[in-house]
Amino acid sequence: MIIESQSDHENAWGWLKALPEKLWGKVVDVAEKIKKLGEDDPRRIIHSLKVGLALTLVSLFYYIQPLYDGFGANSMWAVLTVILVCEFSVGATLGKGLNRMLATLSAGALGIGVHSLATLSGDTGQPIILGFFVFLIAATVTFARFIPAMKARYDYGLLIFILTFSLISVSSYRENDQVLVMAHQRLTTIMVGSFIAIVTCICIRPVWIGENLNNLVANNMEKLGKSLEGFGREYFSIPEEGPSMDDKSFLQGYKSVLTSKETEQAMANLARWEVWNFRFGFRHPWKQYLKIGTLSRQCAYKVDALNSYLNTKIQFQTPSEFQSKIQEPCTKICSESGQALKELALGLKKVMNQPTSVYLHIERSKMAAENLKSLLNTTSLCENDNLQVIIPTGAVALILVDIVPYIEKISEALHELASLAHFKRVEARVSP
Repeated sequence: MIIESQSDHENAWGWLKALPEKLWGKVVDVAEKIKKLGEDDPRRIIHSLKVGLALTLVSLFYYIQPLYDGFGANSMWAVLTVILVCEFSVGATLGKGLNRMLATLSAGALGIGVHSLATLSGDTGQPIILGFFVFLIAATVTFARFIPAMKARYDYGLLIFILTFSLISVSSYRENDQVLVMAHQRLTTIMVGSFIAIVTCICIRPVWIGENLNNLVANNMEKLGKSLEGFGREYFSIPEEGPSMDDKSFLQGYKSVLTSKETEQAMANLARWEVWNFRFGFRHPWKQYLKIGTLSRQCAYKVDALNSYLNTKIQFQTPSEFQSKIQEPCTKICSESGQALKELALGLKKVMNQPTSVYLHIERSKMAAENLKSLLNTTSLCENDNLQVIIPTGAVALILVDIVPYIEKISEALHELASLAHFKRVEARVSP
């Protein structure tokens, strides 16, 4: 027993001695994570400082006596508004700010109207009228939140509408004389808080969600282009030009395209609020980005099907004669389609019309697809080979043929976007 007690004492002492070192290690680990978070996107640090500045400015309504005398305790609504409205991007901040102001204004006006109507019914009927309208308005507006078009852009405003109307309607029963003053002060403080948040977000290093959407769609096309080019080299074991790259992660870059639908839709909804974005202008066709994103995902599913054949050993069992016949058109489709996608992505990033070379790459890939279809239709192509061995490589060839029309559709959708948005034109460097 004495020996066990001494051993427990030594273990506890060792744990206490090691505790400061463990705590310091955790502190260093957290500090490194915070540093990496800031280095990955320095805009996060700037956004944090902007929120702090906006809260400091709106707090003046509490610190300065004349301002406090004008609004009183309702000044806290301005502080709460800044906290709730300040978002990372301009679009999100504008959407929340305008939703909050319009919802407060309309709900306040309706609440005062319902209060006036309930007052006419006397002391007995007033709570019944107020309770009926609270039920009716809350149920109707809550149902409206399920409508997709309303939920996409006005969900936050509808929620604030219910909150404001309920507060004013319920409070008016006990404070009949103060309902107008309360509604006015609440609306004013919320407008002040929203205005401070919006001005701070726009004037100090603004983050435009529209630019993020533009770059996201462009990066997705670039990833598809790199994956296509890499697949052609990898599948047919073609050595790379220049220094060899052991990292093959670019082959899997297309996978992020498959899961980008919700992100693109959310960005497009927020980008519609950015009417002051000088780069894109008013009434920019944000829906067109969703069309391009859909086409890119359809193309990414084809690339995903191609990659399912990449890591199998079946292609190494395919007769070399069959591979050698279809290798040239297959690699041509991969390289030309990949180049077209990368040039389309570059043009979108620079907000300009697609260069003439894009059409040349697409035409070359279409010609290669026609040649490949002719080869696959040749009866003598595989008459001496085992079909079970040839089928996988033939499936790869057919998928590549199917990819070409998607590249052309993406190009057409981008041309439509450039036309609707009046993108800047570039001089043709390559004669058609």
